Amino acid sequence: MTSATQPSNFTELGLIPPLLARLTELEYQQPTPIQAQAIPSVLAGRDLIAGANTGSGKTATFALPMLQQLYLQQQGKTSVATNKGNYVAGLVLVPTRELATQVANSIKSYAAHFNGAIKTVAVFGGVSVNAQMQALRGGSDIVVATPGRLLDLISSNAIKLDKVSTLVLDEADRMLGLGFTEELSQLLALMPAKKQTLLFSATFPLQVQSLTQSLLTNPVEIQVQSSDASTVVQRVFTVNKGAKTELLAHLITEHKWRQALIFVNAKNHCEHLAQKLEKRGISAKVFHGDKGQSARTRVLEEFKAGEIDILIATDIAARGLDIEKLPVVINYNLPRSPADYMHRIGRSGRAGEVGLALSLIDQDDYHHFSIIEKKNKIRLERELVPGFLVVEPSAENMVEKPMAKPEGTGKKKNKNKINPEDDIWAGWRNN
Repeated sequence: MTSATQPSNFTELGLIPPLLARLTELEYQQPTPIQAQAIPSVLAGRDLIAGANTGSGKTATFALPMLQQLYLQQQGKTSVATNKGNYVAGLVLVPTRELATQVANSIKSYAAHFNGAIKTVAVFGGVSVNAQMQALRGGSDIVVATPGRLLDLISSNAIKLDKVSTLVLDEADRMLGLGFTEELSQLLALMPAKKQTLLFSATFPLQVQSLTQSLLTNPVEIQVQSSDASTVVQRVFTVNKGAKTELLAHLITEHKWRQALIFVNAKNHCEHLAQKLEKRGISAKVFHGDKGQSARTRVLEEFKAGEIDILIATDIAARGLDIEKLPVVINYNLPRSPADYMHRIGRSGRAGEVGLALSLIDQDDYHHFSIIEKKNKIRLERELVPGFLVVEPSAENMVEKPMAKPEGTGKKKNKNKINPEDDIWAGWRNN
């Protein structure tokens, strides 16, 4: 871990004038801790493992030095985008379509004063591949991609990875997890052995840390936690089994929340909860992987614009999405992974804004939430909401029970659910 004296402004980081001018326009006052510590190492060509809280400026941390390196190379006429062939120099791999779009847009924004010299393309599934193939013609300086669509484009000879000089894994803990292992292995085999590799994430579980050794060469390791723990106020409300929806509706109505992001654990749970809230006079939209890409994009844009008050989502909304000044995040279901808990609550309290993260737990959740606390080194008071008395847990309730399978994995759920009104995990338990 590094603890050197941090630069107090972006000029001291060694960034070139076009980038500094853009940062001034964007009203970036001074580097965040992760930017101050990591950017000089990236500019020096070092491999990097960087962990920092969500909303801490990780995208700029890798985007700014990558842009600078590629721009200076291009001035020397060595940019791969100026060569024939569908090559790419900087590759950013991300786990979701929405994050691909967000990161690419940020990179393009930072490059505003390069006058089009740096070509950045986002590629992801859920939309027609033809437009993306057309955009990649002639090569690209930077490609931001989800692994599956990138492999599709490679198989169509629309892009080649044998000139990649910088590889970034954004949300690296997810990218190195089981869901992407096979795809990532295929992509790495197509890249040069010698390249700069940068890993960024809010969390690095131990099982992921062990996988990084084969990817990196003498990496700089940086772990930055926000010194302002008050940016996200975490609270836990206990409720009887079967009463979560009633409590959720009560809280939304009582506090008159404008914009709340509610997390559940599966796609059908989104629709189920939205219907139950609708019966209680609360309108909510849903966001999950079964929605078409245009529908997902439209809902997310409307939510960011404040046109949607309540959004119910699976964990595809937990990674990297920047929703400005989102006041409330609610865990209706607890996430399967303790690391995902931190990613979820990090959607609020971003960029210094104070946010509220609520978890609703019933008797079946007690044990799992204690594991989440232990892994994340937190301890939260269990609170009661007036009018919602809670039966004390039995010994059976204190034993860990299976969590709902994450989106896109596992077998189809048993349709013969018990107590379907609110026990939304019951069907999976009976498989």
